Amino acid sequence: MAGGLWYDGGKEEFPMKRTALFVLALALVLPAGAKELKMAYDADPVSLDPHEQLSGGTLQLSHMLFDPLVRWDRELQFAPRLAESWEREGELAMRFNLRRGVKFHSGNPMTSADVCWTYERLKRSPDFKALYAPFNACETPDDYTVVLRTEKPYPLVLHQATYLFPMDRKFYEGKDEIVKSGNSFASRNVSGTGPFVVVSREQGVRVEFSRFADYWDRQSPGNVETVVLTPIANDATRVAALLSGDVDFIAPVPPNDLARIRRDGKVSLVTMPGTRVITFQLNQKRNAALANAKVRQAIVHAVNNPGIVQKIMKGFAAVAAQQSPPGYAGHNPSLKPRFDLEKAKQLMAEAGYADGFSLSMMAPNNRYVNDAKIAEAVAAMLGKIGIKVNLTTMPKAQYWPKFDERAADMMMIGWHSDTEDSGNFSEFLLMCPDAESGYGQYNSGNYCNRFMDRLVLDSQSETNEGARAVQLRKVEELAHREAAFVPLHWQNLAWAAKKNVDIEPVVNVMNFPYIGDLVVR
Repeated sequence: MAGGLWYDGGKEEFPMKRTALFVLALALVLPAGAKELKMAYDADPVSLDPHEQLSGGTLQLSHMLFDPLVRWDRELQFAPRLAESWEREGELAMRFNLRRGVKFHSGNPMTSADVCWTYERLKRSPDFKALYAPFNACETPDDYTVVLRTEKPYPLVLHQATYLFPMDRKFYEGKDEIVKSGNSFASRNVSGTGPFVVVSREQGVRVEFSRFADYWDRQSPGNVETVVLTPIANDATRVAALLSGDVDFIAPVPPNDLARIRRDGKVSLVTMPGTRVITFQLNQKRNAALANAKVRQAIVHAVNNPGIVQKIMKGFAAVAAQQSPPGYAGHNPSLKPRFDLEKAKQLMAEAGYADGFSLSMMAPNNRYVNDAKIAEAVAAMLGKIGIKVNLTTMPKAQYWPKFDERAADMMMIGWHSDTEDSGNFSEFLLMCPDAESGYGQYNSGNYCNRFMDRLVLDSQSETNEGARAVQLRKVEELAHREAAFVPLHWQNLAWAAKKNVDIEPVVNVMNFPYIGDLVVR
C-alpha cells in the first residue's frame, strides 16, 4: 500500500501483516465517533477495474472509489461532481469545467489530462466502447477544461458523462490493459478520486474500505470512516445477518422477507419501483431451432411471466413485454405480455417442432433477485411445450465469463439503462454484435436485424424528443414481433438497514447507493 491506495504488488491477497498494521494505524488516527458500516450485498464486484465490466456491481463500486464528471440525483437530474459546470458549444461539443484541488488516492492531482486519458481507455473497453461511439474527440484546452465532441448532434452527452470516472493517468499508465475476467494491474489496484480507498480485498469473502483523508467533497454529509463489505449470496442468511445485528445494511432484500423486515422495529426498509428488465436471450447461432421466429414466439408464449411475478417475486416486480419501462421514451404501451400455452403449442407445430427439441440454459444464482428460482421455473414451463432444458446455475463471478463465451443456448441477462434512456437497452442487448464498435456486447442471443440497428443509430442523433420516441418505440415493436428475447419483468428495488443508518437519502433507482454521503447516527 502506498499513499493510502490499494496496491497489492501483483499478489492475489493483501498481506495480513500489512493489513494489521494499517488497521492499527487507522484506529489511532480516526476521530472519536468515527462510524463503521458493515454492509452485505448478494455478491461483491469481480474486479477493481471500472472499465472491465459494464455491470451494476462495477458501477456501485465505482461510486465508492471514483467520482464521475456528473451523476444522477434522486430526481434524475444531473448533479455536478468532478465537473463543476458545463455548457454547450454549438451542436457538436460540450465544455466541462473541472473542479480544482481534487486529488487521486495516490496524491496525484486530477487534471483534464486524466479525464481525456480515461475517455480514450473507455473507447478501448469492450463493454463501454459502444457508449462512446458517438464521440470523436476529447480535448484539453487547459488543465481544468475538457471538451467532448461528437460526430453528429447527440442528445445524451450528459448521460454518458455519468460513466466517465476519471482514473489516475500517472498511476495506471503503461499498466492499463483491460482484461475481461482476468488478472490485470487495474483489476487488482486502484487510485481514484472517490470517498473511499480499499484497505484489503479477498474476492468473494470480504472487502474493507477506509475514508480517503484528502477527499475533495468537504460538503458531503457522510460520516462513515470505514466500510466492511461481505458478500452473502443466500437471501435468508443475508436477512438474518441484518436482524441479528451482525451487519448494518443489506441489499437486495428478497421479496419473501419484505413483510418480516417491515415488522421489525430495529430496522428500516426502503423500496422503489425498478427499471432493470430481467430477460432470457435465445442464441440463434448455437441452436438452429432458435433461429426460427415461430419457435422464439412459442417460447415467449410459454413463459408465464405474470405467474413468476406473482409467485416467485411475491408481486414485487412489474410484468414486462418489452425492454423500456413506463416513463422511458421508448416505452410502447400497446405491447402486452403474451402468456398463452395453447398458442405456444400451436406455434411449435407450425415451426415443425411439435415434438419439441433440447436446449441448454445458464443463469446466475446471486446476481438478480430470485434468479435461480426464475430459471428453474422457466425451464419447467418450456417442458410443457416439449422443450427439454439442461439448466446450469452458478455464482456471477463464474457466470459472466460463460456469458461472454455465449456458452449456452439460452442465457439470463438483466439490464438497467444507466443512461436512463431506452436506446441503451438496444445498443447493448439487441444490436448486431460488433466487437469493433462495441454494439451488441451483451447480445448473447446473436439476434441481428440491420433495420433495427439503423433505427437505434438514427435515434442517437435525433434531438427532437417526439421524433426520437417514435424511433425507439418502433425498436420495441420490432423486437416484440420477432421475439428477439424473452421478457420477464422489471425488478423492483429494496434495501434495509438498522434504524440509525440513514439509507433513504443515498439510495436511488439506478441502484448505485452513494455510500460516501451516508450518515450513521
